[in-house]
Amino acid sequence: MKRNGSCHCGAVQFTAKFPDERLVPSRCNCSICAMKGSAGVYVPLEALEVTRGRDELACYSFNTGAAKHHFCPTCDIHLFHQARSDPDKYAINAATLEGVHPYESFPEVPVFDGRRHVNDYGERRLAGCGSRPRRARSGPTG
Repeated sequence: MKRNGSCHCGAVQFTAKFPDERLVPSRCNCSICAMKGSAGVYVPLEALEVTRGRDELACYSFNTGAAKHHFCPTCDIHLFHQARSDPDKYAINAATLEGVHPYESFPEVPVFDGRRHVNDYGERRLAGCGSRPRRARSGPTG
């Protein structure tokens, strides 16, 4: 099933192809995922297409660089990240999908133990973030 998604301001939009209508979300307890608080739904890399704002999309990675977290630099909404637990998939922030309201749609979401991740050591396949430099921000806005 094809679903559309976007950030809050609409500068970045995407389409994702899911195997069926049922979305199976999960949460991760690693440092960044716990701070974001988003519920992720997974699709293969080739099943996600950015349809608007690809050049605007910002990317953040840290520590080992295995996970690439993509977000809108205008409204700062986390859209998706390349999962380090499965680098062939994107974890899409379920709240960015049209018609999905995570607190209503997923009252209970399982938590993946990202703090003790099996891929923390050894060789990894990494996909890079774009080389576009981040734009300076003028400060928080409401």
